Order: sequence, then C-alpha cells, then structure tokens
Amino acid sequence: MKAYVSYIIVSIITIVLSLLFLFSSTNKKGLYTTNLFYMDTYINIKIYDVDEKTKDKAFDNIDKIYKKYHELSDRYQKYDNVKNIYYINNIDINTEIEIEKELYDLIDYSVSFCKDSNGLLNIAMGNVIDVWKSYRDGEKEGIPTVDELKNQNINLDDLVLSNNKILKKSNISLDLGAFAKGYATEVAGDYLESIDIDKYIINAGGNVKVGKHYDNKKYKIGLQKPTKDSEIYQVVKGNNIAVTTSGSYERFYEYEGISYHHIIDPNTLFPPKYMLSVSVISEYSTYADALDTMLFLMPLEEGLEYVYKLDDIEAIWYTNDGKIIESEGFKKYE
Repeated sequence: MKAYVSYIIVSIITIVLSLLFLFSSTNKKGLYTTNLFYMDTYINIKIYDVDEKTKDKAFDNIDKIYKKYHELSDRYQKYDNVKNIYYINNIDINTEIEIEKELYDLIDYSVSFCKDSNGLLNIAMGNVIDVWKSYRDGEKEGIPTVDELKNQNINLDDLVLSNNKILKKSNISLDLGAFAKGYATEVAGDYLESIDIDKYIINAGGNVKVGKHYDNKKYKIGLQKPTKDSEIYQVVKGNNIAVTTSGSYERFYEYEGISYHHIIDPNTLFPPKYMLSVSVISEYSTYADALDTMLFLMPLEEGLEYVYKLDDIEAIWYTNDGKIIESEGFKKYE
C-alpha cells in the first residue's frame, strides 16, 4: 500500500496499532520517521523531502522539545534542576518562584483558555483529579463522595502569574492534562516549519498535526471508534491542520456496572456521560487539544452551537449509542 493512502489512527486506546498502521511505507525518497514516548503517549513523526543531516537535526530537536514539555508538565515526578508542575504543586503557599519561560507561557495560555471556557476547564483541578485517581488505581474502593470532592480546593484565582514568576495563595494543585500535549505538538510543528520542513506528520496518540502533503494530495486521518473494536468510523482529509480527540475510553474503571473515566467536570466534580468521544479540527494543535476536552464536557446540542460560532473549527461527536454527529462545516474535510 502506498504511504499516501494509509490512515493516521487517532486513538487513545490502541497506540501500538496506530503506529503500525500509520503511513507504513518508508521507502519514498526523502522520507524519515522516528518514534518517541513522552506524556504517556507514543509519538510518531514523519518528515519528507529532507536530507539525512537535516533529518538528524530535526529529530534530535523535536525529541528535546517533547522531553522538555514532558518534564515541565509532569505533576507526579520531580527532575533535577527543573521547576516543573510537581515542584509548583509542592511549594509553600505564598512563596513566589521564577520558572522557565516555556512553562510560564504554557500555564499563562492555559489559564486564559480556562477563564474563557465558561467554567468547563480548570487547571487547578489537580486535587480532585488525585482523589479520582486513588479510586481508579484501586487505592480506595468505590467512588468518591460529593463531600470528599467538594473539600478539595480548585480555585484558579489563587494562582498568580507575573513576569515568569508564579505564586499560589492556597494549596491548589495544577494539572495541564488538557493542554500540554497539544501545546508541545504545536511547538514541534512550528519548529519544523522554522527550518523549512513543511511536509510532515506528527501523531501524538489522540493528537495529530500535519503540514503540506509531499505529493500535492491530502493527508487522510482516520478516526477510530471509541469502542473495543478498532474500526475507522470517519476519515478527515486535509493539509496544514491538527486533529485531536478526547474520549472516555483512555483511562477509566468500573464500579457496580458503571464506568468512570478520567475527564472531570469542574462544575459537578464527576465525569460527564454525554458522549464517548469528540474530535476537533483546527489549524492549531494547541487550540484543538483544549477545545476537544471542553466540548467533551458539554451536552451535544451545546457543543454543536458552540462550534457553529467559531471560525475555522469543525468537530465530530461519537455518541453513547453509536451515532456520529458532525458540525455544519465538517464535510469540507471528508
């Protein structure tokens, strides 16, 4: 099968299948590929029409980009000489620290997006996420009580940002799960274009960014069913776009026959059950990655109305009963 008719599998469950199925042909002149693993995600990168020296430089620097954002956004591990999210979450209250510009800019962008999300996104949800994680990991049995969740501080206003410095006015805990991977992928794409590599594919699990097609065609990005089978239910065709997906099928556990996934609504403090997945198409991976989480936390009708008001954004929903709902302009990508 020729490379240009293969599919990129946008999947959070079966990453290995994604990498096997993703543009499997590697014999085209000037095509190079590499695999990375950061942010709990297998990342496959392909670049076209470059020489070997340029390839080596590009892959080395992209590895550094993902490694850096992996370490900066990690909330469960500290690293030598890195003031990351783990470090910030464990500093004393009212202690101002200076952090790396890359992390400051990522947090600043995330805060701005959260404040425009009508309360649906909140990077100060770390304490609530940790409570749910303790049940999902089997440390506790059952599900959290409402009081247990409401006792966790999630006040984003207690975070103060100024001139690469950060201060917490309370014991809030930050989590950049809705932002970090899309942000890093956008940085990686921008880097490639800055060194005149405009024909590329970046597949970071449920986050895909593509540049120009190497053969003046359109890339075909397959959206995988958020179910146990691994069929493609829709194909997105385009160049210079990002396609990202949020779903309830990546991290979850069951209790008394009910499934509880990892995406938590800041308003209810519980996982929503509006749909199985939602995918977003945008020019920017940074924006698409945050928006798909936001749409996943909305009832379908509200999400459709919200996307209708946005310029150059399309989305597709996979409902709980297996229906596929597209935004009004989605057909231009079919």
